[in-house]
Amino acid sequence: MKPWHVHATLTAGLPLFLVLGLSLGGTHIAAGSVWASLMSPGDATLNVAEAATRAIVVDLRLPRVLLAVLVGATLAMSGALLQTATRNDLADPFLFGLSSGAAAGAVAVISLTGERFGVWTLPVAAFAGGLVAAGGVLLLAQRSAGHGAEPIVLAGLAMSFLFGALTHVLVFAGDQRAAHSVLFWSLGGLGQARWDNLALALAGCLSLTLFVAAKHRALDALLAGDEVAHSLGVAPQRLRREVLIVTALATACCVALAGVIGFVGLMVPHLMRRSAGLLHAALVPACALMGALLLLGSDLLARVLMAPQELPVGIVTASIGAAFVIGLLWQRGTAAA
Repeated sequence: MKPWHVHATLTAGLPLFLVLGLSLGGTHIAAGSVWASLMSPGDATLNVAEAATRAIVVDLRLPRVLLAVLVGATLAMSGALLQTATRNDLADPFLFGLSSGAAAGAVAVISLTGERFGVWTLPVAAFAGGLVAAGGVLLLAQRSAGHGAEPIVLAGLAMSFLFGALTHVLVFAGDQRAAHSVLFWSLGGLGQARWDNLALALAGCLSLTLFVAAKHRALDALLAGDEVAHSLGVAPQRLRREVLIVTALATACCVALAGVIGFVGLMVPHLMRRSAGLLHAALVPACALMGALLLLGSDLLARVLMAPQELPVGIVTASIGAAFVIGLLWQRGTAAA
């Protein structure tokens, strides 16, 4: 299948998942009513039932599905870039420490201080935590005697464990009344989506999109190894630092709004390389579309599996991710035999 066929197929599936996301949940809304709510001007001519339906669709579910699209696309693109930069198939924001750093910053606000500085307190704290984690990874990698991608991988794992432990300490040391909120948030969820905070998720997604548009040829050169990249005028270490910084910023934007959602950045690049190829001009857009579909589908499962209760979406993605990794290892073992 050619890359543009992959893009067209994924793009065609996106409206279907969006409609399902607007229709399904604790209250089922028919597709016709969803369309009527989207087209409704929202004025006083609506009756009580129509106004309630419009509020659910426009004010609650539409920001949620848009956040799922942006977060899923951002995490999938981040995973693709990190796997290229580190030449490690297991690299993604969740396992690389970036999500853990952002989570630690956000949990510190939830459990210790609260929103004393307004509605942007949580996003700023997550943003700062992600930057600190990225800075720690860069510092450890530069201090290492090794060269190439291996020091970055080890530093990422170290930051992931460190900030994960710090997050648990903050939960126990903080206000226990906020523990349930911290637990749900740390497992990932899209319930915080509002029209006034979607700009943050959009900024994270756009930052990665612009970076790939500017650097896709350099990233392609990195696939051939550091020596080949040098011969083509690419500085591999500097490019790796740039990838780490931009993915840390984008991940922090996602974590600030949706909590820690793992395995999207690990699974999607693996799936898309088989159909979209290795070159980033085709691979990254395919990853963005597939990541959006994966998180939309996971959020649907999180809403309907235990309705009217809602599962944290991170549990769903972790379950899918575990099954994916087990299947991948099983397939490789069968091939080796």
